[in-house]
Amino acid sequence: MAEGKAPIRWKRVVLKLSGEALMGPLSHGLHQPTLERIARDVKSAVALGVEIAIVVGGGNFFRGIQGADKGIDRARADSIGMLATVMNGLAVEHAIEKAGQPARALSAVPMPYVCQPYSRQAALNHLGKGRVTVLAGGTGNPFFTTDTGAALRAAELSADAVLKATQVDGVYSADPKKDPSAIRYDRLTHDEAIAKNLGVMDTAAFAIARENNLQILVFRLAEEGAITAALKGESTSTLVVP
Repeated sequence: MAEGKAPIRWKRVVLKLSGEALMGPLSHGLHQPTLERIARDVKSAVALGVEIAIVVGGGNFFRGIQGADKGIDRARADSIGMLATVMNGLAVEHAIEKAGQPARALSAVPMPYVCQPYSRQAALNHLGKGRVTVLAGGTGNPFFTTDTGAALRAAELSADAVLKATQVDGVYSADPKKDPSAIRYDRLTHDEAIAKNLGVMDTAAFAIARENNLQILVFRLAEEGAITAALKGESTSTLVVP
């Protein structure tokens, strides 16, 4: 191994970023310093030799399930939520490119005047050229979460793992913010996560990951360098395996 190259666990990963992760301390919208920090970390991760695709959520602007609770039919609410992920995708793309790392935003909801439509071939082409691919628009269909979208894209792109960035340092037996006695798991199987109803990802996402032999790493994103630390196995996290 060349000097300066740290050992990494995976060659290609899909990083799942929630919309909430992009709003930092704000109540909604985008927090520029947080975007810049994530972009620097992504650039550092690519420098390790990892190919990265990013699936973004839209909860900092609009969540489909919240719209359904307000009287908007679920399919329409999910469509609004998918548009929110495109806004986030464009912001993440810009931040990464501003940091000096080539990136391309692709949307599962075609809007060619805004960004490139998603296709497996296009995403693989960008990854092969060293570009970070930012995958917006969810799956392009209502009734699917962006967690499911991340697992689906990881399977399509032959990724080794899904890295789920959260506000906590792994998967717990209960919400650690509400239950101080909650236990953090170092390692779980997909079946155990489903059986225990741990809620870190939805059942459809776990099923896709299990069927395609995908590992899922749940880690805390709040610190500088969190993504590279997760890739090196240097951070506290939970690994979910088939």
